[in-house]
Amino acid sequence: MSLYAPPETRWCEVFSEIPESLKLYDAPSEWIDANKPGQSVPSFLEGPVFDAEGNLYVTDIPHGRILRVTPEGQWSCIAHYDGWPNGMRFGPDGRLWIADYRHGILALPPQGGQPEPILTHVASERFKGVNDLFFDRRGRLYFTDQGQTGLQDPSGRVYRYDLDTHRLDCLINNGISPNGLVCDLAEKALFVAMTRGNGVWRIPLKDQGAAGKVGLFVQLAGGVSGADGLALDEAGNLFVCDAGNGCVWVFDPHGEPLWRLRSPTEGRTLTNLAFGGDDRRTLYMTESATGSIIRIEVDNPGKKLSY
Repeated sequence: MSLYAPPETRWCEVFSEIPESLKLYDAPSEWIDANKPGQSVPSFLEGPVFDAEGNLYVTDIPHGRILRVTPEGQWSCIAHYDGWPNGMRFGPDGRLWIADYRHGILALPPQGGQPEPILTHVASERFKGVNDLFFDRRGRLYFTDQGQTGLQDPSGRVYRYDLDTHRLDCLINNGISPNGLVCDLAEKALFVAMTRGNGVWRIPLKDQGAAGKVGLFVQLAGGVSGADGLALDEAGNLFVCDAGNGCVWVFDPHGEPLWRLRSPTEGRTLTNLAFGGDDRRTLYMTESATGSIIRIEVDNPGKKLSY
């Protein structure tokens, strides 16, 4: 980032915050014990995605909940189960597909209930801990298997799953904590946030099999966490959540920084993002430390999701 002039800063606003009635201050959670021991974590939001009616769905990782937020900012819990749900997308079948760290890939009817397991292992081995997912125009599923990987253990994996043939390809197996992911506009390359490497890799895609000539698209600097959720707009600009610095960086298709979108909250944990509104020109972000959904109007519509 130091190779370029500092990008313009734009400030976001708070759209809504999880209500007190849904905050779980003292509920037991193995996720909290492992990741934030001794802390009270009433929620930790992730995985934002919109339905056709403008309702926003988010996950609450430590408490195994799927929450729905109406366009007017009314919250409800549609699922509560023994899991650690993270990224979400609507699939070709109309259900919410969930990347659950403990259980793998799950699917949930949008009206709620209990998630159904879809992919729980590869061959006879459990996943390390899946993190995020999306579908391409052909209906194929891409997801990251992050686990506890990092610079000390660069063995994170990125998979592609064909729902018709049930073929599961491991695209890379040396990721440094692979997290958010999204295709470019032509769906010829895959961008993957590498959280503990604090950067975004660009993976050229083949129709089948592993990837080749993977490159570093952008490198972030500083922070105690790193690159997290990703999104793309219709101009091909890449939006990168910086989970430790309370901002989203926006890069053009060549990797040059355009803007820094800053959170107005005291929290610094911006984890994931989704485009919403009738014209997809409003960017919504989960600020997990405060249980807030923040938003900002942007210049270009977000890339339309396949489902």
